[in-house]
Amino acid sequence: MSCNSDKKEIKNLDVEIYETSESGNKLTRITEFSTADSLAVIKILPEQKFQTITGFGGSFTESSAYLLNKLSKKNRDTILQAYFAEGGAQYSLTRTHIASCDFSLNNYTYAPKEDDMEMESFNIDEDRDDLIPMIKDAQAISQDGFKIISSPWTSPPWMKDNKAYVGGKLLPKYYDAFALYFSKYLEAYKAEGIDIWGLTPVNEPHGNGNNWESMHFSPEEETDFVQNHLGPKLESDGFGDINILGYDQNRKGIQEWVDAMYKDEASSKYFDGLAIHWYESTFDYLPKELQYAHNKSPNKYLIETEGCVDSEIPKWQDDAWYWKKEATDWGWDWASPEDKHLHPKYAPVNRYARDIIGCLNNWVDGWVDWNMVLDRQGGPNWFENWCVAPVIVDPDSDEVYFTPLYYTMAHFSKYIRPGAEVIGVENTDDDLMVTAAKNPDGSIAVVLFNEGTSSKNFALTLGEENVSVKINAQAIQTIIIPKKVR
Repeated sequence: MSCNSDKKEIKNLDVEIYETSESGNKLTRITEFSTADSLAVIKILPEQKFQTITGFGGSFTESSAYLLNKLSKKNRDTILQAYFAEGGAQYSLTRTHIASCDFSLNNYTYAPKEDDMEMESFNIDEDRDDLIPMIKDAQAISQDGFKIISSPWTSPPWMKDNKAYVGGKLLPKYYDAFALYFSKYLEAYKAEGIDIWGLTPVNEPHGNGNNWESMHFSPEEETDFVQNHLGPKLESDGFGDINILGYDQNRKGIQEWVDAMYKDEASSKYFDGLAIHWYESTFDYLPKELQYAHNKSPNKYLIETEGCVDSEIPKWQDDAWYWKKEATDWGWDWASPEDKHLHPKYAPVNRYARDIIGCLNNWVDGWVDWNMVLDRQGGPNWFENWCVAPVIVDPDSDEVYFTPLYYTMAHFSKYIRPGAEVIGVENTDDDLMVTAAKNPDGSIAVVLFNEGTSSKNFALTLGEENVSVKINAQAIQTIIIPKKVR
């Protein structure tokens, strides 16, 4: 598509534009271009190259898989196609849990027998009815495939000092047994036709307030476990190519963790990167911390492995709610006085768009949403820790609701593909957030976010070519610049 211009000295820039907006667009193709003069200029600088993209996507959880099983085959397929098919969001990076988590129906471990140091009781039977079929069905749909990062919320309880699913620490005498537990997991899933791309040693090592499955690690303890137990074990068992991502919690802890993980060559040998979450704040993506992680070890992955809107109960079939600040997170109610400023009420769509763009502009190479599917309560969840997902379903009436968050994620996952390089952008409008990436096929994807209540006009330029574009109020836009055939 092209835009006509009377200015002969400026060449037309061919673009395709897709928009999701508070006014009702849902990844809608925009065919009417701006005719207004604009002082705002967004200049694409492909010669400035930054990180290589690993992928975007969401998480396979028992809760999501259980709900898919309760829907009609038609609706189950509709959801999986929407996430993984070429005509859908084309998720390329995903996550799942090793044994139970808060978004499971109950507590379970793969190694139930106490002091089973050889993992003779190890089995993944709990996953066979729901989690494994969901992953395999997604694999069958995905044309390009997708990577999976797996995380335990805890070791088997008998390995911990409190012998419980919630809280406690892994006893050092069980470090080798826990390393074997990971190896058995990789082997069992491989036997099911599911290859795992990456692991984290534990989800949220600070313990998440000991509300649900958790296990405490200090940075030094986790580094010891990976350096001297998990890394060598996976290597000796033929899983040396599995990517181990350390930490797996909020960004304010980044400096303390990477200082321990990347202290020297020995400590960093088996760490392939850092996993982070966003729950520190509803709006602040903490760029200084992200920059610190990159600068500490520029060649390692920096991946957001979990983010979601913690709410009381998500709103059913109410698109407007996802654009309103009243859809708040837990921090508004529970944050300590000194952290309250980090948790203002902030609209879910704004939170996703702002965070992903902020991450991409600060060296993050992958971004993974939490649950793909939840019910109208924001569950099921054995702890009743209700959250929002991009797709909400009512299994009793066999209804499916694609929230605006689904389209928000697709603006990135569908158009910025694995192997893309984040490239430079000059932006003269401080009220617009923008990021850009050059895809392996040579096309360039530019993603913009207009949080304001007024539409904006801007000139998008690449070299000697430009086009005038309008972005609606409260909108996300992806602009595709096809590879030019010369």
